[in-house]
Amino acid sequence: MSAGPIFEIMYTFSSALLYPVILILLFLVLFSLILIGEFLSEYAKRHRDRDNLEVQCKGLRESCLNSNFSEAAGVLGSIKQNYMVTSFSRDASKYLNDLNFPAIERLSEDYEIKMAKRLEQTKIVATISPMLGLMGTLIPLGPALIGLSQGDIATLANNLMIAFATTVVGLFAGSIGYVLTQVRRRWYWEDMSDIDYILDTIEEKTGD
Repeated sequence: MSAGPIFEIMYTFSSALLYPVILILLFLVLFSLILIGEFLSEYAKRHRDRDNLEVQCKGLRESCLNSNFSEAAGVLGSIKQNYMVTSFSRDASKYLNDLNFPAIERLSEDYEIKMAKRLEQTKIVATISPMLGLMGTLIPLGPALIGLSQGDIATLANNLMIAFATTVVGLFAGSIGYVLTQVRRRWYWEDMSDIDYILDTIEEKTGD
């Protein structure tokens, strides 16, 4: 089989990918704008008070030391920090009241997985968008070169316009995903640090 048909098949296949690539890029741009809205909403609700957490963990430690786990569960459920920490404390208080310490440990792992899943969204946008932008840049270059060889300036200009536009769109969506990923990663490190501190406080006095 000659090389000509193989190249023709590859060219046809790559050309057929142009419109799906453009549609996916437009979807990623829209999705990245939605992620910005979620990010701003999450930022407005973040409230990390380390001094207050220390005071509450001190009360939690004393209650556990006295084996007053009902009171300890109440202290744990009243912790008010960032959303993830507050939600973990509220859920963990039910297990502490039942003296189900392994469940508290597993709950912390579940919250770590939940944070990782939230990071996956922006990671995917940050990774896929530039790739699709590059594909959208390279695919129209074939027709553009053909137009140039035939002296068809209009075809050359149209395909170059598509190539540049997809590059910009891909980099735009990718940069949003990258920034949101980095900031959220730091947020969730802080949240997991607080959750681990609460967990260590419980385990310290329960001997679990």
